[in-house]
Amino acid sequence: MSHSQPPPLYEQLKARLVADIRAGRFGPDGRIPTEQELCEEFGLSRTPVARALTELAQEGIVLRQRRRGTFVNPAWASGAAPAEEEQETADLTVLATGTVSVDHLRTAAAGAAVRPRIRTVRFDELHAAFLRAIAEGRGPDLAVLDSVWVAEFARAGFLTPLEDLDADGWLANEYTRDLLPPFSHRFGGRTPAVHAPADVTGLWYRRETFERLGLRAPRTWEELRATGRLLAGRRPGSGHVLVMPGGRRAGEETTYALTGLLAANGALVLGEGGEVVLDSPAAAETMRLVRELIADEVLSPDVAGFGKDEAVKLLAAGRAEMCVGASYQAGALAKVTRLSLDQVHSRFGFAPMPRGPEGRSAVMCGGMVYVIPRQARHPEAAMRLLRAAMAPDALVRLCLITGQLPPRRTSLQAAAAVSAFHAQTAALLDRAVLRPVSPVYALVSAQLQVMIEEVLRGERGPAAAVARTADLIRAVTMAADVTRPAAG
Repeated sequence: MSHSQPPPLYEQLKARLVADIRAGRFGPDGRIPTEQELCEEFGLSRTPVARALTELAQEGIVLRQRRRGTFVNPAWASGAAPAEEEQETADLTVLATGTVSVDHLRTAAAGAAVRPRIRTVRFDELHAAFLRAIAEGRGPDLAVLDSVWVAEFARAGFLTPLEDLDADGWLANEYTRDLLPPFSHRFGGRTPAVHAPADVTGLWYRRETFERLGLRAPRTWEELRATGRLLAGRRPGSGHVLVMPGGRRAGEETTYALTGLLAANGALVLGEGGEVVLDSPAAAETMRLVRELIADEVLSPDVAGFGKDEAVKLLAAGRAEMCVGASYQAGALAKVTRLSLDQVHSRFGFAPMPRGPEGRSAVMCGGMVYVIPRQARHPEAAMRLLRAAMAPDALVRLCLITGQLPPRRTSLQAAAAVSAFHAQTAALLDRAVLRPVSPVYALVSAQLQVMIEEVLRGERGPAAAVARTADLIRAVTMAADVTRPAAG
């Protein structure tokens, strides 16, 4: 539930309960948690909870029985589910990561006539787990993977072109026409993946500190430095002003934050044709900003040794005031602070990355994708589940909870109509930038992590670090004989 954004809390709770009913969350007896249990689960007062349950009862979705509780209306539930004769229920194997994506898939499965058997692994194990399953001939029916791996796996022939499973033209006639441009995935003129809700890079900050000092989230590098210097003068003890994932220990977190900084100054790593364009004045200027923030005592070179989630954990613990990161880290903030995702956004603000002198208001996008491996045993059923997960209303419900961006235009418009954060970010997507697309992305990412680490530690100057990294990435891509995926 989002306490800081419309729609009203009772409407959000209604939507969540209906989704849970469709997913069969409430067991064979259909008993809904009590008002008190719902208040505790979602961090709500009794007023929105009572209204949500009252309206669900008035709409015939639940039955309220005195002294027994509230139960799913069996007549409504049976009418909401697909008839058995219409579609044969299939058991699907799914490989995924993260609890939110799993909950979303389970909810979608209820309307897709499938029973998903979901195997979850940690994100840092996902790439290897997918490859191992393919190598052993037991690829899943559906997988949720990082979007930057699409070119690698499509090039290897592991993924089914979704056009082959699109009997009624949903992909071409509905989905593609509604798709926001940054989230198209094409390889050799085919579509091997569709983008799940996306994340964006930006700047997390502590609302309490900024409101107390009358500050606003910095919109430019100049404002970032000025705000940082002001906070540095008020820094308590050994606390940090600004933190970020800054080296190899943080892995892909570092690359995501760094490419977001680069994009905010108009700098890219690879061009549209796959050529290396990192060695630009704008990229060197971005690395100089890092050194200037260190000189201002706003950023510590110690961030070069941070591990995964370490920067955002310092923000959560009150030991940092700002953090360069991504919207998906709301989950880490919630875990550390023991707040709900909705409460996180009332305590921590998230703003677009401050833009550099060569940049403009842009946003770095990333996230996960849905793919159907060629080894899928039930590819048609997997396509049904994928389509249900990508339904506009399902995307809106999920993204209002997580703060992610739906990749479909209609869904984003609906979310933006009720969420100030989505409205703000939606305006930037026409100039969205993606992480470098390459079949050897992992090697490219590793070189970028070394670059920022060396600059932070003062081991190499900004311009020299950029030039050396560009040369190394150029050698990596040439050695791999990279060809440009067709724009399709």
